[in-house]
Amino acid sequence: MIPNVDNDSIVYLNGDYVRLGDAKVSVLDRGFIFGDGIYDVVPAYNGKPFRMDGHLARLERSLAAIDIKVDLKRADWEALVLDLLKRSGLGDCMVYIQVTRGVAKRDHGFPANTPATIFCMVSPFARPGAAAREQGLSAVGIPDVRWLRCEIKSVSLLGNVLAKQHAVDAGVDEVLQFRDGYLSEGSSCNIWMVKNGELLAPPRSNLILEGIRYGLMEELADADGIAFAARPISQQEVDEADELMLSSATKELLPITRYNGKPVGSGKPGPVYARLRAGYDKAIEAL
Repeated sequence: MIPNVDNDSIVYLNGDYVRLGDAKVSVLDRGFIFGDGIYDVVPAYNGKPFRMDGHLARLERSLAAIDIKVDLKRADWEALVLDLLKRSGLGDCMVYIQVTRGVAKRDHGFPANTPATIFCMVSPFARPGAAAREQGLSAVGIPDVRWLRCEIKSVSLLGNVLAKQHAVDAGVDEVLQFRDGYLSEGSSCNIWMVKNGELLAPPRSNLILEGIRYGLMEELADADGIAFAARPISQQEVDEADELMLSSATKELLPITRYNGKPVGSGKPGPVYARLRAGYDKAIEAL
């Protein structure tokens, strides 16, 4: 049994619904041996999925990027997510989907005719609290030393784990990663910057995982008349930012008010964040 986990919750594994405590995967699964697989996380509020189409589209892109073939089509994935949410009976939660290349003899080359392993589970999550929203988070900058295919949402997350542990060891909430002197992303989130009222983000590329909130932030900025640009952002620009913020499926949108031990702007959540946060909350309320 896994401690601090609801082992009686129902999960999906290769076509069957089973108790989490009874779900078993071979030690020869390539996800375990090589990290050869992808995943995605669909957040839900009051049991209703949020931006599910975007998450499933990214799931399909990641599968195609590493050439894992499954029989499930978009409608099948949607039905699976909705069924798991209904079975869970949870309100604010997240549906975790993982697909690996399956079970085969340990060999680096892709095995032939090996069915993928498909695993899905639902877990509750707590929305960011008032302290994080009203006081903001702290972060430090570090070099981005991960591989060059960050657009793939791979289960090979050691680089992200090490980045997050750097934040833990430094006593801060998050890291901002820089590749060749330019902002990429956090340990598991997209990073946003504001200067002179303009919202800035690193451009979509293989150097960042495009969060589903990336498109949402563009929509919110456009709806509220906030200027937006996606372009390379230098370390110096981040040092001089008026506002910094992060976004992810479970962190939603949060301000970063201390960076490298110094206040960001006024040291309080800024006006652009407040406008975007209000729009984000309205999008959730509209579900």
